[in-house]
Amino acid sequence: MDREQARQYIIERSKDHLTPDKTRKGFICPICGSGSGSHGTGITTKDGVHFTCWAGCFTNADIIDIIGLEAGATDYNSKLQAAAAEYGITIDSYHRSTPQEDFAPVAEEYQKQAKSKQNTQDAIHNTAYTSQQEETEPDYTDFFLQANKDIGKTDYHRGLSRSTLDRFKVGFTESWRHPKAPKMEASPRLIIPTSEHSYLARYAGAGDFINYRGQVENKSKVGKVRVFNSRALREATSPIFIVEGELDAMSFYEVGAEAIGLGSLSNTRLLLAELEKRKPAEPLIIALDNESKPEIQAKVERAVAELTEGLQRLDIPCYRIDVAQPHKDANEALNADREAFRAAVDRALAQVEDAEAAALEAEREALRREAVAYTLPSFLKSIEESKRAAFIPTGYSPLDNLLDGGLYAGLYIVGAISSLGKTTFCLNVADNIAQAGHDVIIFSLEMARNELIAKSISRLTLIKDLAENASTAHAKTTRGILTGTRYADYSQTERELIQRSIASYGEYARNIYITEGIGNVGVEEIREKVRKHIKLTGKAPVVIIDYLQIIAPADMRATDKQNTDKAVLELKRLSRDYSIPIIGISSFNRDNYTAPVNMASFKESGAIEYSSDVLIGLQYEGMDYQEGEADKAREKRIRELMKEAVDAGKAGKPQRIQVKILKHRNGSKGDAYLDFYPMFNYFTDKTSGAGAAGGSSGGWSKSEGGYSSSSKPKKSKREAEREKLNEAFYRVQRDDFTADLTDLADALDKSKKQVQNLIAEYGGYTVAGEVVSLARNEEDSRGFTELGEQEEIPFN
Repeated sequence: MDREQARQYIIERSKDHLTPDKTRKGFICPICGSGSGSHGTGITTKDGVHFTCWAGCFTNADIIDIIGLEAGATDYNSKLQAAAAEYGITIDSYHRSTPQEDFAPVAEEYQKQAKSKQNTQDAIHNTAYTSQQEETEPDYTDFFLQANKDIGKTDYHRGLSRSTLDRFKVGFTESWRHPKAPKMEASPRLIIPTSEHSYLARYAGAGDFINYRGQVENKSKVGKVRVFNSRALREATSPIFIVEGELDAMSFYEVGAEAIGLGSLSNTRLLLAELEKRKPAEPLIIALDNESKPEIQAKVERAVAELTEGLQRLDIPCYRIDVAQPHKDANEALNADREAFRAAVDRALAQVEDAEAAALEAEREALRREAVAYTLPSFLKSIEESKRAAFIPTGYSPLDNLLDGGLYAGLYIVGAISSLGKTTFCLNVADNIAQAGHDVIIFSLEMARNELIAKSISRLTLIKDLAENASTAHAKTTRGILTGTRYADYSQTERELIQRSIASYGEYARNIYITEGIGNVGVEEIREKVRKHIKLTGKAPVVIIDYLQIIAPADMRATDKQNTDKAVLELKRLSRDYSIPIIGISSFNRDNYTAPVNMASFKESGAIEYSSDVLIGLQYEGMDYQEGEADKAREKRIRELMKEAVDAGKAGKPQRIQVKILKHRNGSKGDAYLDFYPMFNYFTDKTSGAGAAGGSSGGWSKSEGGYSSSSKPKKSKREAEREKLNEAFYRVQRDDFTADLTDLADALDKSKKQVQNLIAEYGGYTVAGEVVSLARNEEDSRGFTELGEQEEIPFN
């Protein structure tokens, strides 16, 4: 090919010469090796043509310049020759023309024009010169037909029958010269068309053809590079082999198979580009040459890898099968032993057909498994297993009532404005769950482990102080627990209170596992921790993550929202894979600090809103909009409300917190109210006794369609007794949704006979000997149904 064709050919295949770095986004510099380490990129490119080495070897250089640097070439002609040798192409003899020669056609056309048009620049550009630039590809059809008629003049058929040669219009010419080099020495050539505009001229004489530079030149290509027999991709009815040479492709046709020829290892992208436009109906079999030289075989392996990766990306079935061994290529195998080659091809086709049949059957089976009828047995089994995997109460009855008893497997997201106590709330829930004997793993990505421990102990000092002294005077803050220098000033009562609180914490601390993070804990680390915990302990934990927005990003180049969305989706998948509750703490957008909590309040809320099973928002009581309230009046009220809440917290008094269930995938939404002592890290729903916040406090819940008043509804004695019975049952129930009558009586501080009388009066439970069970009642909120022979299955 001429210089310009060679240059274009090499530039189009620039990346073939370069080795991708580990990021697959850049390349290793062939000069200095930059980019071969675990970090950093050696070479980058924006347009695929011009490259820059960030170690300083070159800037904005094309692949010809880079190969020239490798070869030590200084002038452009030497660089181009080095690049051509690297890509295995031959450049026609080069004659440096003079300006007079370059513009002779233009000058001749110019002299033919009228004088009035000769001096206009546009006229020159729009005639001879422009027409030369837009020259169309020559059509060689007549040449091919004549050469095919002369195919009998040579016995250089490479084992191919006349029918195969005619099928591909292969011909012969006794005296061939390259169309672009009419002065070259003529030689006998086998003519192999690759399109009506291009062909391969293969030397058909004795020995090798030596060109004017003393180099072997047995193959010359004319016209643009094209894939040989590409119509097989559209018309074949059996698997198609991908080979290097045109003779190799025809060798497969000779034994009844279909094949396409790349023409060169550097043409893999040309084929992939063609396949991207139109996918074949049949699978492809990669069967490139077997090279004896390691450096050439390495190029074959790179081509195979690029083809495999590209075909997989295009979702085109592909296989790699060597049918030529022990020979170099298919044509050599055909000439060495035709029947052995035919048998190898038949075996390869059978192997692929079997694999495709198995894959098709696997797809059918996968489709059958998607049918609901297939999943019914596992559905029934999961219901049965749910008896042994009951919900886990949070420890707050008003909230548990809204959550149908407590936490189930799924993703729970808890959000609130800064300093309102979302971490403390979740830590209280963790302590309650651990006290009940369940394991909890806390991934603390913001606070230190000791700070969380101190928060729990601070809470216990308040609970004990309220229970023993009806006072908060001796209770200690988080800092009061952590700061050792303060202990010398504490009274004996205060020191003993701290020691007893630490002892109480130690009773259930064995069920709490805290993992600290400093931006290095991602979803994969969380998954691995959960997997190991279940493997080593045999217990499925409740997982708490504080907080979502600072989980280590999956992709450093993605936005915060994209990384948060990815983390939420993966956490949802984790909860489903291990059937565990996961609680993720989320920050709020600043725009929502004075507005009522809603789904849009959650920072980066896209996936949080859609992927969570339960969405919980915390806010001060009274933050909701009031009917008929003007904007300015609301702003004033909210300022005063928040100031009062903050002042109460600083004084060691409780704040009234509204817990809003904004989304409940398998239940109803609603509100629960708790008292929060921010100074002592304590949330409570108790209305009397230890932990009571006074006459105005207490916990209760409001479901959608229920209470409309913003004040606590007054309960009847009957309702209060029924609620106490329910709460006691939840506390002492076993995994099979039953409770021991003695345990239930102790929880209610009543005799067994009194408990039986309560059940007889209020219903909802049945007593059989010493076993108390949930009653089967269509009106009961727990909803039971009957399946099989009197087998009770709970649908929660």
